Amino acid sequence: MEKAKAHIDYNNPVISIRGLQKSFGDYHVLRGIDLDIFQGENLVVLGRSGTGKSVLIKLISGLLRPDEGTINVLGNNVLTLTDRELQKLRIRIGFSFQNSALYDSMTVRKNLEFPLVRNRKGITRKDIDKAVEEVLDGVGLTQAINQMPSELSGGQRKRIGIARTLILNPEIMMYDEPTAGLDPITCIEINDLINEVQQRYHTSSIIITHDLTCAKTTGDRIAMLLDGQFQRVGSFDQIFETDDARVKPFYDYNFVQ
Repeated sequence: MEKAKAHIDYNNPVISIRGLQKSFGDYHVLRGIDLDIFQGENLVVLGRSGTGKSVLIKLISGLLRPDEGTINVLGNNVLTLTDRELQKLRIRIGFSFQNSALYDSMTVRKNLEFPLVRNRKGITRKDIDKAVEEVLDGVGLTQAINQMPSELSGGQRKRIGIARTLILNPEIMMYDEPTAGLDPITCIEINDLINEVQQRYHTSSIIITHDLTCAKTTGDRIAMLLDGQFQRVGSFDQIFETDDARVKPFYDYNFVQ
């Protein structure tokens, strides 16, 4: 499915990062990065394994603290928030994990109900049922409501994981390798779903991926992390219009036979 034009507010950054540095001992992962993610935008982060892509998500959500720099998320200075304030902020951020992170002992319905019951005190059964039905419809899996995760395919589990995130109506989505381990047809379906989520729920997203088809299909902008910094940021074509030996292998591996 061709990506529909997104409604992006380039005057409204929902995440703003300046001078971000993070090291682990002598290993310098992030070396002073600057980046804005705008309201309604899908931003894809590309980079080799170990370049700090997942570290970036943990810093944005306050799970790690940087050595230097500032992180502003939805108007909040992440580094000055209390634990309680951080928890409230994380509810506004949806995380789609590579392994879907479903509870194997719970049905799909119970998996989806869990975050609602935990975070929406006093919510009624009627509202819970309505929310579960709506997110399942949103990911195209209403028929799976009473199934166990073990009965689902990899692509279906990925969809249910996204649905469980969407049930709290997050303003920001973070996708960690959303197409990893999936067959090509299912990858296309997940890419389309990411775009549908952007349009239907008006989310802003960070998408971490090694899959350039995913990057090209879902990304309004691409940011390539090289040597601890975002060396190239722009459209897919702008990123790969280069002979840079650090960049070209990404394209060749995915598209050159």
